[in-house]
Amino acid sequence: MTMNYPPPPRNANGNGGGTITINANNLGSLALTSLHNFGKRHKVLSFSYLYGLTTLLLLLLLGSGTKLTLDQQRQYNRIMNTIDLTAEYNAASAYHAAYANYYHSKGWISCDAHCQHYKRIMNTKKQIWDEIKAEGNARMSDAKSVAGLFSEVGVGEVTDTFWEYFASGKQFAKRQSMWDAMFMGMRSMSRDESMVEYMLKMLMQVLINFSMGLVMALVVFVFGLWKIIQTYQPNPLTALFFFITATCAAFAFVTTYLLTLYGAAAGGVYGMVKLAESNMQIEGERRRNIQGGRLPPRNQQQQNQWGGNRPHYQ
Repeated sequence: MTMNYPPPPRNANGNGGGTITINANNLGSLALTSLHNFGKRHKVLSFSYLYGLTTLLLLLLLGSGTKLTLDQQRQYNRIMNTIDLTAEYNAASAYHAAYANYYHSKGWISCDAHCQHYKRIMNTKKQIWDEIKAEGNARMSDAKSVAGLFSEVGVGEVTDTFWEYFASGKQFAKRQSMWDAMFMGMRSMSRDESMVEYMLKMLMQVLINFSMGLVMALVVFVFGLWKIIQTYQPNPLTALFFFITATCAAFAFVTTYLLTLYGAAAGGVYGMVKLAESNMQIEGERRRNIQGGRLPPRNQQQQNQWGGNRPHYQ
């Protein structure tokens, strides 16, 4: 029995239809045009990104902050050595012990006289601990003011804080993506979805999770940045300039990271589409050859290859 396949539709050039044509040059031109239009509409964001990117490049070339002079290093170490870490540790231990006594003495709702006694002790220990911490923070702030906000100490502290928040954002995205992969896989099995649909949905969810995690990390970093700047006791103009510069640099890094992530995902999808297009062209050419009589159907090819239905030893 011979199966006749309908010929694929042809376009104006006589080529078989049913394929998706994607030109990398057109995609590149479209991306550049979109970026140009976005830059014209959002000038503040574009300037902030370019300024932050320039700051990142300068940090890579020049290093993180200015080095302390010998006198600054000596004075900085002298002030830091006056901080009594042992007293702060003992005060913290005493507070936690008092809190444990108060916690075990109180009831579910009420707090009797015995509980109130431990509560007063806990509040006293907490006040002592807060005073020791405040004194230590004040001395640390004096030492930081000697180093300066743009020194290797100030820039290093801000950089370390950003990397901590950035790592937390990525960890959130990875953990959320793991749960999404499990639950989306269960839903895909119940809906009888194909593997391609599941992979595309999962790819979109991973991009969303990374965007949410890194944007939240950027926002938390920016809100905590001003407190770090205040500990160095700079003048208002220096503090404002450093805040804007650090914020733009963090914004540029997160944006570049996300754009790279989106570009890699788009490149993967583009490769899948080109592979599907190639397979469709091969299948269309095979059907046209079958329709023109130049090639037998696939089942007849297999029969001719193996000598029909006869065993190989006949």
